[in-house]
Amino acid sequence: MSHANARLTVHSRRLLVERIVFDRRPASHVARELGVSRQCAHRWVARFRAEGLSGLVDRSSRPHRSPSKTPVEVETRVLEARERLRFGPARLAVETGVPARTISRILNRHGVAPLAWLDPVTGASIRAHRSTAKRYEHPKPGDLIHIDVKKLGRIPDGGGWRAHGGLLSNHRSRLDRTRIGFDYIHAAVDDHSRLAYAEVHPDEQGTTAAGFLTRAAAYFAERGITSIHRVISDNAFAYRRSLAFREAVEQLGATQKFIKPHCPWQNGKVERFNRTLANEWAYRQPFASNTARHDALAPWIEHYNTERIHSGRARSPSVTSLTTQNRPGFIGGS
Repeated sequence: MSHANARLTVHSRRLLVERIVFDRRPASHVARELGVSRQCAHRWVARFRAEGLSGLVDRSSRPHRSPSKTPVEVETRVLEARERLRFGPARLAVETGVPARTISRILNRHGVAPLAWLDPVTGASIRAHRSTAKRYEHPKPGDLIHIDVKKLGRIPDGGGWRAHGGLLSNHRSRLDRTRIGFDYIHAAVDDHSRLAYAEVHPDEQGTTAAGFLTRAAAYFAERGITSIHRVISDNAFAYRRSLAFREAVEQLGATQKFIKPHCPWQNGKVERFNRTLANEWAYRQPFASNTARHDALAPWIEHYNTERIHSGRARSPSVTSLTTQNRPGFIGGS
C-alpha cells in the first residue's frame, strides 16, 4: 500500500524503472508520461540499482533519531496526572508545566481516550463522541443566554451506590431500598463569556424555571451583564407552555427562542456545561448526603467562573472574558 500522498504505486515504479533501465528511454520523457518530476524518476532508478525490486517498496517516514522527543519521565508524569485528575490538555498543562500541544500528542501517542468517552467516576471508556466543526458565538455578553435542566438522583444519608458499590450490598439490603427521587439542576450560561449560574430544585415546573431565570439574570447583572437580549432553551413544557416563564423572559426585555426539536447541539454551550458540572461537581467525589452535595454547588460555580480555565475563552476564566471584551481591538470568538 502506498503513502497517501504518493504519486506512484509500486506497480508504477516498476513500470518507470523498466522503461528507463531496460528500454533505455530518457528519464525526462518517462517522468512526463507518469506525471512525476525528473528528479523523482532518477530517485526511484537509483533505489532500484542499489536495492533491487525491494527498493521500490514504501518506507516508513519515521526519522531514525528523534533528539527532541519528549522524555519518558515527562510522558509518565503527564499520563499519571491525566489518570488521577481526568483533565483535558489545557488544564493538565497548568498542573504539569508541559505545553498543552505536547500533552495532546502524548495522549494521542499512548491511545488515551477523550474525556467525553469516559465514565466520570471510574474513568472507564463508555461511549463514543460526536462532534462538529460548525461553531458560533454572539459578539457581546447578554446577547444570548442558554438555559437547561439536568436531572440527578438524590443521595441517601450515608452515601449512595457510588460510595458503597454498584449493588449497595454492603450498605443497604434490597428490602430497605426506598426511592428518594431526583434533584433538578437548573443552569444558565452566557453564550459569549461562558459565565454560568446553577441552582438545585425539586422539580422542573414553569414557575420554578421562571424564578430561576430571574435570579440568574440578577447574578449576571452583578457580574457586568446588565441586559439580556435572547434566551434559548429546548422545547420542554416548562419553557414552551409556561405563562410564568414567558412573563419572566418579557420582564427581562428579552426574546425567547427554542432549538429545533431533537437537535440538542443547538443549545450546546449549556449542554456542555451540564457535563462539566456533572463530572467536576456532582460525580467528582462520593458525597455522604444530598445536603453535602447541595452545599458544594455554590463554591464550585464560583471556581468555574473565576478560576477554572475555558478552552472556548482562550483558556481564560469567564469573569476575565467579561472585562476583556471591553478592551480596544478585541474581537469575540471561539
